[in-house]
Amino acid sequence: MSNAMTKYEVDIEQLTRRVYLGLREDSLNPQDVVALACELFDWFHRTDAILEVVERNPAEVPPAEMAALAQRILDDADFDPGFDLAPERLEILRAALRIVTRDLPTRGIEGEPEIEILEDWFPAGAGVRLADGEQLNWGGPILPNMCDDPSTALASLAILIQESLLEWTWQVWPVCPRHGLGVHGSEREREAVWWCAGDGGHVLAPVGELTRALGRRRPK
Repeated sequence: MSNAMTKYEVDIEQLTRRVYLGLREDSLNPQDVVALACELFDWFHRTDAILEVVERNPAEVPPAEMAALAQRILDDADFDPGFDLAPERLEILRAALRIVTRDLPTRGIEGEPEIEILEDWFPAGAGVRLADGEQLNWGGPILPNMCDDPSTALASLAILIQESLLEWTWQVWPVCPRHGLGVHGSEREREAVWWCAGDGGHVLAPVGELTRALGRRRPK
């Protein structure tokens, strides 16, 4: 099956981007909202917000109400702005990588890794490239909507790196020194942690503080 977008998909993509940017920049054009609603209506999307925009005179809809309807239509269309229209997501992810990087010496990994945008995914996701050039994106990339919350981005990134290293080296990391069990990146009470299942479960360390928890660096 071809991966090329149909004209309908292109039109919807262009309109949703314009509406999103209009909302983001407080410059929403009501005609863009109407055009988007009509396109979706023509393709049998008949949500309450779409019907309301199609049926009403846009000149009679107050700006705040039109903005609320526009946001509902974007939600109905499952629109995601990705990294390009919401660059703050990428900054959140880069900040998360700086934290995870503090744990990598316990795995014998030195140097500064970087976030790598994977354009061949839709939507474009993100992986990690280590200083030695090794790519870590096992199990699929970090998706943009994982980066709206810093703790979720940090936990997701820890999991990606951990699973990629396991697939690459077939060696479990990190390991709880008390139980001898492999621990897992997890989000607990809105904090990204390394979680051990031993004795009913416990936090080995917050992500970024593994060196202190293990008491030493792992040799290369």
